[in-house]
Amino acid sequence: MSWLDRAASETQIAHRSRLWLYGLAVVVISFLVLPTIIVIPMSFSGSQYLEFPPREWSLRWYANYVNSSAWMQATVTSLKAGLLTGLAATPLGTIAAYGLFVSRLRVGRLVIPVLLTPIIVPVILVAIGVFYAYVHLKLVNTLLGLVLAHTMLAIPLVTVIVTSALRSYDINQEMVARSLGASRLRAFILVTLPQIRFSIISAAVLSFLTSFDEVVVALFVSGGDNSTLTRNMFLALRDQIDPTIAAISTVMIVISSLLIALSQFKGRLRSHT
Repeated sequence: MSWLDRAASETQIAHRSRLWLYGLAVVVISFLVLPTIIVIPMSFSGSQYLEFPPREWSLRWYANYVNSSAWMQATVTSLKAGLLTGLAATPLGTIAAYGLFVSRLRVGRLVIPVLLTPIIVPVILVAIGVFYAYVHLKLVNTLLGLVLAHTMLAIPLVTVIVTSALRSYDINQEMVARSLGASRLRAFILVTLPQIRFSIISAAVLSFLTSFDEVVVALFVSGGDNSTLTRNMFLALRDQIDPTIAAISTVMIVISSLLIALSQFKGRLRSHT
């Protein structure tokens, strides 16, 4: 029996009957991934301009990126902002998700839409509001202001992810620990937290990537010594098409892909233990 005639799922539908679905999946994935993959060979071009496919191969644009103090400073700023955003948004979002999950108050249902507002409202409107507030608070072009703004954008993602994990978790396990004398905090740390750990790790990774890839808010609130990598990339594309952008984009793709792959790998290890 060939693999085409084997069951594709518990419904005993053969792979042959799903060939159209596999073909559609390949088309959709190609549409989503190909624009990103094209950037990678463009970053190794020796030409002065962006071209695909490259006529000659070179690492000159990676060298230009590494040897540029402006690009390196922006990279450090983006990494700092991403790490601090993850450290701030992950616990805050987790606390919010847990509080809303265990709360029996009807007002909790009204809080959820408020928490999701930053990802519902167009980012440009959020950026304008944040910029107006930061002008009065003197937080424009500061790392603190950038982290606070990115944390506001990341908290809804953490809340959604952790809430999803809590819905598949039996809260009675925590109640048993509390009935045996453990405080709510101790029961959460020892019983609940280990079981939703993978979701929290995933939320932390997405919080970092939310800050690392964000550009609209950064255009408004960052600048000078605290300008982010994505902001500098946007300004460079506006002024001139520099192939260094392709090299930086490839680095960002690699970092993002590795973080997501590591989080998924850790999740699979946990599921097999």
